[in-house]
Amino acid sequence: MPSSDLMTTASAPSERVLDYPDNRLLIDLCGAYDAHLAAIEKGLDIQIVRRGNHLTLMGEAEATEQGEALLNALYTRLEGGRSVELADVESLLRMGNSAVGTGVRDGDQIEMPIGGSIEIQTRKKRVEPRTEAQKAYVQSLFNNELAFGIGPAGTGKTYLAVAVGVSMFIGGHVDKIILSRPAVEAGEKLGYLPGDMKDKVDPYMQPLYDALNDFLPGKQLAKLLEDKRIEIAPLAFMRGRTLSNAFVVLDEAQNATSMQMKMFLTRLGQNSRMVITGDRTQIDLPRGVPSGLADAERLLAGIPKIAFNYFTSKDVVRHPLVAAIIEAYEADTAASG
Repeated sequence: MPSSDLMTTASAPSERVLDYPDNRLLIDLCGAYDAHLAAIEKGLDIQIVRRGNHLTLMGEAEATEQGEALLNALYTRLEGGRSVELADVESLLRMGNSAVGTGVRDGDQIEMPIGGSIEIQTRKKRVEPRTEAQKAYVQSLFNNELAFGIGPAGTGKTYLAVAVGVSMFIGGHVDKIILSRPAVEAGEKLGYLPGDMKDKVDPYMQPLYDALNDFLPGKQLAKLLEDKRIEIAPLAFMRGRTLSNAFVVLDEAQNATSMQMKMFLTRLGQNSRMVITGDRTQIDLPRGVPSGLADAERLLAGIPKIAFNYFTSKDVVRHPLVAAIIEAYEADTAASG
């Protein structure tokens, strides 16, 4: 475990020297071209100097203390065999700043808001939720037959749901994966698309294909799609079906009408899991048409064994600007409301 030497008093600008004995882990801790250190410097307004196996943190006492705890937590993560990416560092800075600032500690360590023991194993990669909300969401997907994930773009709602579906499929817990979303244009008319039915609907389904490509080898995915053990279809194609022994995901559910949502929810069959994801701030339905996601949230919130999981801008795992953009729009909505 790294050691620290506090050089000055806590009330003045301080200098902390951290020693990390494993050079291989230190390289991963710092990131390519010290990108992780640069993000921490910017996020905490400190300076970090790297000399050999030592990192020297310089700045205000509270900020260097936060930096030390953050670096130690990330190093402990690496010691446990887990990877550290820039998105992990940025996520910890967004979430951890509030945790650090309020003194949330476990002994001398920050209670790590990323990682933990929850992991999703797929054919191509191991997926790990990065925030507390994501961890609770993944746990909810394994524990409940029907779960909702509601929150802004970039919080991993669909990505994690598809990862859990692939994990349950390769583990033999379900026989098929069914992914669906409403074929609603995002505010602009695209006109008549050429080709057969698959060619016409595939552009709407592309985000689901992208997620699957992250978790399954290309040839295996193509074979599973051909055998219809994995199905990707518009919401309208779900009418009249009973979805048994399947892991079912409805993405962009805010664009389902109330009748479509009721239709979809009542497709749930024996030995199946169903996940509904959506963002209440990105409704593309015609003016005056109520969102089925809002109705489902209102009507089903009190039913046992139906889980609702909520995300905020602090859970965004895309580019850090995405979180800032979401917060700016939320602030404008609050001010105009």
